[in-house]
This record gives sequence, structure tokens and C-alpha cells, in this order.
Amino acid sequence: MILHGYFRSSAAYRCRIALNLKGIGYESRPIHLRRGGGEQKLPAYLELNPQGLVPTLEVGDLRLTQSLAIIEWLEETYPTPALLPTNKDLRARARAFAEVIACDTHPLQNLRVLDYLKGEFKLDQRAADAWCQHWIGDGLAACEALLAREETGGNFCFGDEPSIADVCLIPQMFSAVRFGVDLSTVPRLQAIQKICDGLPAFSRAHPANQADSET
Repeated sequence: MILHGYFRSSAAYRCRIALNLKGIGYESRPIHLRRGGGEQKLPAYLELNPQGLVPTLEVGDLRLTQSLAIIEWLEETYPTPALLPTNKDLRARARAFAEVIACDTHPLQNLRVLDYLKGEFKLDQRAADAWCQHWIGDGLAACEALLAREETGGNFCFGDEPSIADVCLIPQMFSAVRFGVDLSTVPRLQAIQKICDGLPAFSRAHPANQADSET
């Protein structure tokens, strides 16, 4: 099993956490998103992932793209420990929480979006950071509000065990710190992050602990 990713990619970070939580061994192959104009644009990588994005998971002849699809495949292939709640209503809410981050928040801070804003609309780094702060802050505020409705208790987003929600949350919290987002308004998310940071599956997946880390 080979995971093509980049140390700072939130999407690749999610997959590393999921693989670690499930105890699945894998080979990490870095794809540098900046070097030489971006290794993700090279023909050899585009053969694996026509979008030119990370991550890509290779399992034999199977090529999987999109982090949530990869995580769902892992869940179906390696069902324990589960990353989705057994209750169907809670399962849907955990998926919705994950999608707030993976579908609506993270894409707005994606490297190709920021590069386009800088190139086409001449945003400087300060303006780009302000853009990220706004959209990340908005997404995390929604996540905090969603958890305020939950009555499941536990140390994690949806109960006593990490789920797909936590797998998506922790990389986004890392990005929030990177872009200088004020996290004082999301105390529940901060508490969950502190607990997750103490778990080996999360700490081993952290960008600073990757072979290609530049932090």
C-alpha cells in the first residue's frame, strides 16, 4: 500500500491519521507541491491522479483519489476499529461534520486556489492569509456549533472513539494555526485537538513527523 502525499496537505494528513488509527502499514511517497513548479503536475503523477492533487492511494492495481473516498474505502476494507458510528443518524452527522471541513472549508485554502488568487487577482501574502483566516474561521465556527448540538458526550467529536469527524478536524486545526486563525471561539474543538494530539495515531501523522517535512 502506497500513499502519495505532501507533508502539509490536509487531505493527505487525513489519510495518514486514518491509516494509523486502523493500524495499516503503508509506504509514504512524497509529492512536492512546490518544487519545480509542482511534482503533482508531472506526467508520471498525472497517470496516477488526473486531477494532479494529493493524496493518491495505491493498493496493487487499484488507484484511489480524494481523501474522503480513500477513508471510506479503508473503512469498508478494514472495518475495525471503526471510523464511522454504528448508529445511522450519528453516522450521517459525523459525515456531515467531515464534509464541512473537507468540502467547504479546506478547498478555499488549497494551494491551487491561493496561487490563482495571487496570480489572477494580485493578492499579496497578507491578503491571502486574510482570505484563509476568514474561511477557516467560518468553517470551524460552524463545526463548533454542530458539536454544541450533540448529546453523545465523550472526548471526541461524536463519542468516545475517534471518527471520520476527528480525522478531518485535526488537519484543519493545524492549518488554522498556520494561517493565524483565532481559535479562542472554538473551545470544544481545541479540547478535542488536545486529546487527539496525545494519541500516537495522530502524532505520527503530524506534518512535522513526515520524512518530507520542512517545518
